[in-house]
Amino acid sequence: MIKSAIDNAVTLEQGRNLYSSLATRRLFLLIVIGGLAIVCFIADLSIGQAHYSSYEVLSALWDSDAALPIQVILWEIRLPVALTALVVGASLAVAGVEMQTVLGNPLASPFTLGLSAAASFGAALGLILGVSILPASAVAFAIPANAFLVSMIAALFIHRLSQKRGITTEMIVLLGTTLVFTFTALLEALQYIAPDQALSAVVFWTMGSLSRASWLKLAIMSIVLLAVTLMFARQAWALTALRLGEARATSLGVSVGRLRLRGILLGSLLASVCVAFVGTIGFVGLVAPHIARMLVGEDQRFLLPTSALCGAFMLSAASVLSKTLVAGQTLPIGIVTSLVGVPLFFTLILRTRHQ
Repeated sequence: MIKSAIDNAVTLEQGRNLYSSLATRRLFLLIVIGGLAIVCFIADLSIGQAHYSSYEVLSALWDSDAALPIQVILWEIRLPVALTALVVGASLAVAGVEMQTVLGNPLASPFTLGLSAAASFGAALGLILGVSILPASAVAFAIPANAFLVSMIAALFIHRLSQKRGITTEMIVLLGTTLVFTFTALLEALQYIAPDQALSAVVFWTMGSLSRASWLKLAIMSIVLLAVTLMFARQAWALTALRLGEARATSLGVSVGRLRLRGILLGSLLASVCVAFVGTIGFVGLVAPHIARMLVGEDQRFLLPTSALCGAFMLSAASVLSKTLVAGQTLPIGIVTSLVGVPLFFTLILRTRHQ
């Protein structure tokens, strides 16, 4: 009996040491990814049409005596764009990881569930037909408001159907795919009748761009990101348990239906706000969560911040690439994320297949 107690104590101590080592490794990975995101952020601030050294640009952050042109370029143009890349990347990744978690489907994301396509259609209604839920005096937010409203309507539609008897998580993803094709067809119909000027505006919007970033839009997206992330963090244990399966999560006291509802609606809110302000940006919400899972596993206490940092790093790196791929031009960031995201996601699929 004494020997058994000693063996249990040794096993318990070994388990604690193993968990401590695993937690340390995960924290180290968080620091590394955060460092990479900061490096990309600094590079994003340093690169642009106006040629200034990194030291000149960065010194303007704290030096009030810096040259006026540098201060204007930094505070009015580059800093809002660079910070928006971080916030939007983190938001799409958090929305993607929680949608994948509550639906139990690795293909779930704001893009594949039709939210981005719905937002694009909402924006096109304003740009082509002049339909807006806001008065003419709020012209700067008329298009984002349209995009947000239609995107949330699509999310509520998905949620409503998900409550019907016999609807599985696989059916929800298929429903989202159906919405993608539906809103894409509607968007193409509007583009067909659009005049040239409105057509070019719609095409540019659907490509995704950070050029419309402003301090007010950044503040709105940051507040939503912080609030939604905190709500998800409070449910970290329940979300982790859900990955063990619905039956086991229910046996542990998790209200799966309520948790799924909250995950879908909060993830949709987070993604819709970002897409409404910056346009359609694909693959970040799909790829970043998978990279985070490969690094830290399914524990939401680590998966949630790692996904956010991976998304921020990916979109910040894409912002840098958008300024450097074509000399003298800035590509829409949605094009860059798609070009990079497709081969990256293909690689992840092959790696998972061989595991």
